[in-house]
Amino acid sequence: MHVKEAIEKRRAYRALGPAEITDGLIAELAEAARLMPSCFNNQPWKFVFVRAPEALARVHACLSRNNDWVKRAPLIIAAFAAKDHDCVVKEREYYLFDLGQAVAALQLRATELGLVAHPIAGFDNEAVRAALGIPGGNMVLTLVNVGKKIEDKGALTPQQAAAEDERPARLPLESIYSVDAYDARLAAKPAR
Repeated sequence: MHVKEAIEKRRAYRALGPAEITDGLIAELAEAARLMPSCFNNQPWKFVFVRAPEALARVHACLSRNNDWVKRAPLIIAAFAAKDHDCVVKEREYYLFDLGQAVAALQLRATELGLVAHPIAGFDNEAVRAALGIPGGNMVLTLVNVGKKIEDKGALTPQQAAAEDERPARLPLESIYSVDAYDARLAAKPAR
């Protein structure tokens, strides 16, 4: 699969089911993240791959309402970084950007391997850090839920189930970039 195809196929499905989570699979996903660029090659990203039932249960207890679907994912990846492990140039804190790039690579590799890798923000950062023993000073930016796409939508809310069938709308291309100078079309707030 080419990168373009993986980008086009990648979807944040919620109807997830079992997948074999081997040490080799974990290494594949981690390697995709590891190879991404970072500010001054600081590589601030860290991951905890959660697959044991008791560890998954600890993370499940940290989830926000309407995230029951996550409980079907056989793997949850806590993606985190510390601000003081990467560049801070004036007000720009690169650890968040660099972690985002690593997670994107991990998602594309999962897609290539026939898996869904759905990152979420609906969790308590401090509770996840405590549940997984992640030291203070780290921001758990996302939990990436990994599994196989399934047709059973029983764990989803009606709105979540409806969203599974079609890719969510994307902003028009002309509203996300301009050339050579800022264009006022970029100021429009995205419609939801």
